[in-house]
Amino acid sequence: MKSLTFKQKVVQGIYDLFYIWKREFRTTFRDQGVLIFFVLVPLVYPLIYAFIYTNETIHEVPTVVVDNSRSSLSREYLRKVDAGPEVSIIAHCADMEEAKLMLKDRKAYGIIYVPAHFSDDIARGKQTQVSLFCDMSGLLYYKALLTANTNVSLEMNAEIKMARAGNTTNRQDEITAYPIEYEDVALFNPTNGFAAFLIPAVLMLIIQQTLLLGIGLSVGTAREQNRFKDLVPINRHYNGTLRIVMGKGLSYFMVYSLVAVYILCVVPYLFSLNRIAIPGVLTLFTLPYLAACIFFAMTASIAIRNRETCMLLFVFTSVPLLFLSGISWPGSAMPAFWRYFSYIFPSTFGINGYVRINSMGATLNEVSFEYRALWIQTGVYFITTCLVYRWQILKSRQHVIEEYRKRKTNPEYKRGTGYAEFTENKIHP
Repeated sequence: MKSLTFKQKVVQGIYDLFYIWKREFRTTFRDQGVLIFFVLVPLVYPLIYAFIYTNETIHEVPTVVVDNSRSSLSREYLRKVDAGPEVSIIAHCADMEEAKLMLKDRKAYGIIYVPAHFSDDIARGKQTQVSLFCDMSGLLYYKALLTANTNVSLEMNAEIKMARAGNTTNRQDEITAYPIEYEDVALFNPTNGFAAFLIPAVLMLIIQQTLLLGIGLSVGTAREQNRFKDLVPINRHYNGTLRIVMGKGLSYFMVYSLVAVYILCVVPYLFSLNRIAIPGVLTLFTLPYLAACIFFAMTASIAIRNRETCMLLFVFTSVPLLFLSGISWPGSAMPAFWRYFSYIFPSTFGINGYVRINSMGATLNEVSFEYRALWIQTGVYFITTCLVYRWQILKSRQHVIEEYRKRKTNPEYKRGTGYAEFTENKIHP
């Protein structure tokens, strides 16, 4: 290399870069394990998650009733609750003990208790109440039960007020029922659904985690196939840090450009999730996210010694990273340590940015913090990847020099043999 001109070095570097890219690309599609993580998992996992949450909201929650009033008004109340889509009344219990047993056996998830004085209090003009007992091990059950009972109580309150007001026109009835008219508008999630809330975050996390597993598996394979368990093979084309990093990174980027289109565009379309992102904005935001995930995975892969190690190191991080992203629990409510710790991972900024762009129609200017953070991560992890591979190149050279010295010192030292074999050959020529 010292005898080459600068132009020749550049040409040789570009040639080596594409040689490494082609070799890594071939390895990706020949290694079944890497192919599973790079292609099969990104294709299947989003579909599985989306199918699980495709109903968006909980319907027909099994509920039991304890109606001690047994009046026409209490029956009307319960009939309206049962008529809604949220609740299904499956039994009328004699007392609370029987209802609690059904709740304990998971035959029902809620109890509606109507007191004996329910109808009498309303007839006397007194305020009454209906008690709702809910299995809080499932918050979605609580939401459905509370919504159904609240809506029915508001409706019956309006009817009772209109009946007692003695109005003569419909307009007077409207003012009596609702002196202040209100309207409930669900922003960015019209269905109030769980899929629209969770799936976008999961989709972005799948990209990062499959890259970690796929690159880790590829690195483990490379080490197992190398005689000295080094990451960088002894090859004249692997004679430079930049060409190795850029060649491998380009291969991963080409594969995941197609994967990202499928995960971020096709899957939301198939399941009718929110898709109000401007295509150009989503494309520009995805570029640094993919680059940051690739270089982050290449840096983290230095810890991989064999094919199985990546499964032990990276698989368990998926759920904690989803929590740390600030989607399932607000980031502002997290302790400062965990909030800053989450900034290490590209998924934190990728998830928040993608949700705001795809579900809220944000522009790059409105997600400038996440966008800049991803570019900073891309630069930082590119540098760390270069340092990691430079260190591996030096280790590879050191092992070759040591091997060469052994052969030079011991002419009878053969490739793949150790000291015991050399001694044995000396005793038994």
